[in-house]
Amino acid sequence: MKPGKMIIVSAPSGAGKTTIVRGILERFPQLEFSVSACSRAKRINEIDGKDYYFLSPHEFRAKIDNDELLEWEEVYPGSYYGTLKSELTRIWSMGKHIIFDVDVKGGLNIKKQYPQLSLAIFIKPPDMETLKERLINRGTETADTLKKRMEKAEYEMSFAEEYDVVIINDIIDRAINEASRRVENFIKNKQRYNQS
Repeated sequence: MKPGKMIIVSAPSGAGKTTIVRGILERFPQLEFSVSACSRAKRINEIDGKDYYFLSPHEFRAKIDNDELLEWEEVYPGSYYGTLKSELTRIWSMGKHIIFDVDVKGGLNIKKQYPQLSLAIFIKPPDMETLKERLINRGTETADTLKKRMEKAEYEMSFAEEYDVVIINDIIDRAINEASRRVENFIKNKQRYNQS
């Protein structure tokens, strides 16, 4: 099994990361989405193994203990998210490159382990006020969770410069085009990512 390349996409919640990842996937059939594992309950319409690998907190901790995770984080107490190492095997054995939709720390962790194979893209909102509006418009946040997400976003933005590319998502189509251009250059290039 020959390792493929890895496209890492990270952003604060509400910056448009998932939409951009979907846009990239539509354009590149040679990419396969890495399904994350989580310890939260499955929501209506979510499919195990497609949206996430749903594990209990106990099962997740067992996978940590057995060194079965490429990266993981306890996002909130008892709430785990991460990437199973088996995802690399699954996707590379298909002869495809991997695209990750992961949080900021997870993204940097993958980049650190596979620096030659990774292109790390950070998606930024135009400003914090726009991010707040986007989160409010989702209709899923309470005043308390909104405050937490905004504080976390502030913290996550401080890591943007550690990524290879920073894209400001002010207009979604433009952000998808810019990300796609970077991905195409990276996949074509035999060497590690460079800024040109």
